[in-house]
Amino acid sequence: MTGASVVTGIGLAFDAIRAYKLRAFLTTLGVIIGTSTIIGVGSILAGFDGAITNVLRSMGGNTLIVFKFKIGIRTGNLSAEERTRKPLTLDIARALGERCPSVEHVSPYLFPTRGIHIARFRGADSYNLDVGGTEEGYASGGGQAEIMSGRFFTDIENMHHVPVAVLGEDIYKALFSNIEAVGKTVEMDGHQFRVVGVMNRPAASPPGATDNRFLIPYFTMRKMFPAAVEHMLIVVAKDGRLMQAADEVRAVMRVERRLGHDKPDDFFISSSEQMVEDFRRITAVTALVMVVLSSIGLLVGGIGVMNIMLVSVTERTREIGVRKAVGARRSDIVLQFLTEAVVLTGLGGLLGMLLGYGISRVANIVFPTLPTAVPIWAVVAGIGVSVGVGLFFGIWPASKAARLDPVEALRYE
Repeated sequence: MTGASVVTGIGLAFDAIRAYKLRAFLTTLGVIIGTSTIIGVGSILAGFDGAITNVLRSMGGNTLIVFKFKIGIRTGNLSAEERTRKPLTLDIARALGERCPSVEHVSPYLFPTRGIHIARFRGADSYNLDVGGTEEGYASGGGQAEIMSGRFFTDIENMHHVPVAVLGEDIYKALFSNIEAVGKTVEMDGHQFRVVGVMNRPAASPPGATDNRFLIPYFTMRKMFPAAVEHMLIVVAKDGRLMQAADEVRAVMRVERRLGHDKPDDFFISSSEQMVEDFRRITAVTALVMVVLSSIGLLVGGIGVMNIMLVSVTERTREIGVRKAVGARRSDIVLQFLTEAVVLTGLGGLLGMLLGYGISRVANIVFPTLPTAVPIWAVVAGIGVSVGVGLFFGIWPASKAARLDPVEALRYE
């Protein structure tokens, strides 16, 4: 088996493909579909992974989120025990700030009662607001509160229950279009709020996300929405002390929640890196499912390749007999037909890669906020699998051709 024989086999394979172009295309259609699925879905997953990872990490490397159960990416529904847990409180937030040496500051975040919250300004409405009551420290505590215009509310306004609000970018556009919002008064759920600032959309927003944040001072929230009890605590650790802060927060939380040493935590502490790991575990499963589904197309394509190669062996029986009569060995015949099968599926893989890349570009055009990137693993997998399909499904036809008796082959009509 020499390089010259391989080159010759490739030339013969291209000659066969040129002679039966439509048949070759239909034969490799399954390989094209399977490979394009790997490339297209892989690129979308890679872009989505990058977007979500940037969002989670934009919380800040020194930020912890504390809630009564796991928030963010979940793989199942809440358990009965989680649904009955007591909410966190402002007192717990103050205890964490006072008794955790590795913590810079703690910002409580109070959620409103359930329901659809609506903001109005001069006949314009904005629905499905993300209303929250918090403190000035939220602006520097991983809340992504980059101010477009105006300012964030102060602790003094918080202590005096001043009805002021800071709006997310999409609320601002819905209510005010291009006019200045700072200083205007908006109505939210029957209460009047003076706008003191407008926030930019977070730079690392997930694809398709809207910035409907409507943030008001914590004590203003408690005064105007007395039924609100659900808290999230945003804990900012001192530089380089995130792990120590997490341990201290857990210890203080267990004391404040009156948990015995033998009882599990009834709260959840998460960092941006933990959320990234959770998200990637889910996307890994999704990628595995995608590979399994695309393998069905590759299996169909492989069966088609084997079928057409068997037909080719029958059609070229006399040719095989002539080659054997002039001295071709079995290995030469096997190499010839395996080379043809690999070239056939390899071309299908290349076409599938181009189609998959086109799918990723179309997805990027249709969803501009979804960055797509063709990952190296998808390219390698697409090429490797398509070549592997040719080798695997070409073995039987190649061995059948090699076993032909030269005398009988020369007599074949």
